[in-house]
Order: sequence, then structure tokens, then C-alpha cells
Amino acid sequence: MPVKFKSQATGDLVMVQAHAAAVLRVLGKSAEGQGILTPEDMPAALLVLKALPDQPEPAPVDPHADADEAQARAEPAFQDEKVSLRKRAWPLVKMIEEAQAASKPIVWGV
Repeated sequence: MPVKFKSQATGDLVMVQAHAAAVLRVLGKSAEGQGILTPEDMPAALLVLKALPDQPEPAPVDPHADADEAQARAEPAFQDEKVSLRKRAWPLVKMIEEAQAASKPIVWGV
């Protein structure tokens, strides 16, 4: 089930549940039920989200795998590429910046 972020200052932002939950978890929030990010909370939220690493966590390497398999894991096909949480959070960062400038909260689950 997708999570829809809403603000009077911006258009709606829809995220896949798992990605929204991961982003909100680093902010100390939950994607379950209703939530709000007030303008007072936004500066700290921006600091946290902008400080996220830009690299996804590497996949675990099996020491028993042969060289060809290890090479295949090192260079994933386009559809298998991992996306960092920072990149997934970027649309929400932009939404927070716009909402903060307009002094409007962001809500979800409503």
C-alpha cells in the first residue's frame, strides 16, 4: 500500500510503503497510521535526510562463490541496481523545503 504525503504548500507525493517506512524511520516517525511533520520539525528532518549516505549498502559477498558469480554481483544489471535511501528520500526533501518556506505541515495517512 503506498503512502501519500500531503501539504497545502505542494502537490501530493506518493511513495511505496517500504520506502516511506524506511525514510520516516530515520526521522523517528512511522508510516503506519497518520503522521505529521510540523514546520518546527522540518529543519532537523532536512539535516537528517541530507546527511544520509548516497551509496546503497553493498550486497553480502559469498566467499565460496566462483569468480564469475562474484563479478556478476559486483556489476549488477540496470534493473538490479540498488538505490540509496538518500535518493529515495530526495522528493520528500524537496517537499519539506517547500512546505517549510510556506510554514505548512506535511501529513500522511489521512
